[in-house]
Amino acid sequence: MTNHPVEMFNYHIWATHTILERIAELSPAVLSQEVNSSFPTIAHALSHMCAVDEMWYRVMTGANMGQALQDCMSFATRVMADIGTYREMLNQLSEQYHAYLQEQTDLEQRILVDNPYAGIREVSFSEILLHVANHGTYHRGNISTMLRQQGYASTMTDYVFYWYASQPPLPSA
Repeated sequence: MTNHPVEMFNYHIWATHTILERIAELSPAVLSQEVNSSFPTIAHALSHMCAVDEMWYRVMTGANMGQALQDCMSFATRVMADIGTYREMLNQLSEQYHAYLQEQTDLEQRILVDNPYAGIREVSFSEILLHVANHGTYHRGNISTMLRQQGYASTMTDYVFYWYASQPPLPSA
């Protein structure tokens, strides 16, 4: 049986790699070109995504959310000079999450998080994984818009394309 929260996390990693590959095809200046969007540059958006993924990983593995947020948000404002660094960061985060998910047998286990922006709430690990995937989807959309503002096409990162990338379609009847 498919574990849908883990599958959505895997989609998140695939989709983020897919958009990173598209950016890698373009001029390196695309990362630092300022645009009028929710982030000043694509590099800022990517740094934010990585920082939030790291923050939620820390929360899942027992860190206090306020401390994890403080530790990771300072990183969110640092931008990397090249797309390869973002790839490496994503690979490292993916490996950390997957190693943890191999050990974690109960994704419905609930933990208490004290979100400085929203308050105290009990959430499950599966809800956190779904949030991480949803957050990434939101910001990949920002990045697609930022690419278009710079005169470039983006790439397809819809969940349906992940289906076909992870398992080829069956032959026609």
